[in-house]
Amino acid sequence: MIGFIIATFLIGYAAIAFEHQTKINKAAPALITGVICWTIYILNATDKHIVNEQLAESLGEYSGILFFLMGAMTIVAIIDSHDGFQIITRRITTINKRKLLWIISLLTFFLSPFLDNLTTTIVMVSLMKKLVQNTEDRHYFVGMIVIAANAGGAWSPIGDVTTTMLWLGGQITAANIMIKLFLPSIVSLLVPLLLLSKRMKGNIDRAGVEAVQHTKVPVSPHRQWIVFLSGLLLLISVPVFKTLTHLPPYMGILIALGIMWIITEITGGNQEESERYGLSPAYALRRIDASSILFFLGILLSIGVLQASGILTTAASWLSATVGNINVIVLAIGLLSAIVDNVPLVAATQGMYSLAQYPTDHYFWEFIAYATGTGGSALIIGSAAGVAAMGLSNTNFFWYLKRITWLALAGYFAGAAVYILQEVFFHF
Repeated sequence: MIGFIIATFLIGYAAIAFEHQTKINKAAPALITGVICWTIYILNATDKHIVNEQLAESLGEYSGILFFLMGAMTIVAIIDSHDGFQIITRRITTINKRKLLWIISLLTFFLSPFLDNLTTTIVMVSLMKKLVQNTEDRHYFVGMIVIAANAGGAWSPIGDVTTTMLWLGGQITAANIMIKLFLPSIVSLLVPLLLLSKRMKGNIDRAGVEAVQHTKVPVSPHRQWIVFLSGLLLLISVPVFKTLTHLPPYMGILIALGIMWIITEITGGNQEESERYGLSPAYALRRIDASSILFFLGILLSIGVLQASGILTTAASWLSATVGNINVIVLAIGLLSAIVDNVPLVAATQGMYSLAQYPTDHYFWEFIAYATGTGGSALIIGSAAGVAAMGLSNTNFFWYLKRITWLALAGYFAGAAVYILQEVFFHF
């Protein structure tokens, strides 16, 4: 049985990894893999009732993650439909390459913890297409956006889906992860930024800096500000809500979405019904990437059966006995996330190591959050932010591998060193 489950998982994972070659959305093989793995497990189990209980328990845990993602994605879509992000992008006017690189990278780094690394990448890469005409220069900017978005998302409970998974799973707390990982994360950005700055000389060729509205429905500047600030504050308030109420984070995102819904209805009260619908949360719900949510569901189901059948526990024991050094294990997992999607890697790690072994806010979990959050920057297909940037900017895989990967790795190891030194010298 174990062999069949592992073989099914690996075949399904290969189908996910070669999504661009097969032209089949990764959600499809993820869902099929998850169901087939559970089918193999239950058909070979002596007590079907226990397996159904394990599945129900896993699904209950994963549904919280899915509802959280849906709520967060909808709020971001509402802001975008109101052209709220233009409030930031239209204020960037410099043409100096080096100065622009620093502005874009730092802006991406500080937006990512609140808007998540994927959304921030989409916004900033779209901006680059308007600001930088030269293709080679634009690809360098895109590469730094990917590094900055992943670095920024690593130190926030809502900045990266893997950090969110650890937060929802109880492995980390919001305040602690922000305190412990801020310095390593910003170092992982500053090192490649300093290295690349030496190459960026002169001025860029502007290709038209006027903001282009994303919606056909006109939105007043006043309403843009209201929706943008409301959405940003509501997203920031989710970790605070969890800390104060001790309710799961998806409860916080659901009440935030409800408040956002009311705000958009009130601010659009004077518009025609057709115009209001184009800016409404109901319309935003149609725009969110449902296939990504189903992909997460399929992956989490697959990992769930690996955990329920004891495969992950066995793997953890082998890894600990063979490698032993916790830092080497975490760094290896982080680099592996550049090749293998970091969502199943983190889910597998959660199944391999229990809270009894490594309690909440343990050094191990925080290091995992950093490694899987920033390690994916080593390859352009190693993170959701990288894949989005690749699609939006047509940045070639091998171009990124030759010119950006070494920068990302330099930052990755520098940030890891800072995190380790924090613990060794300051027990911080």
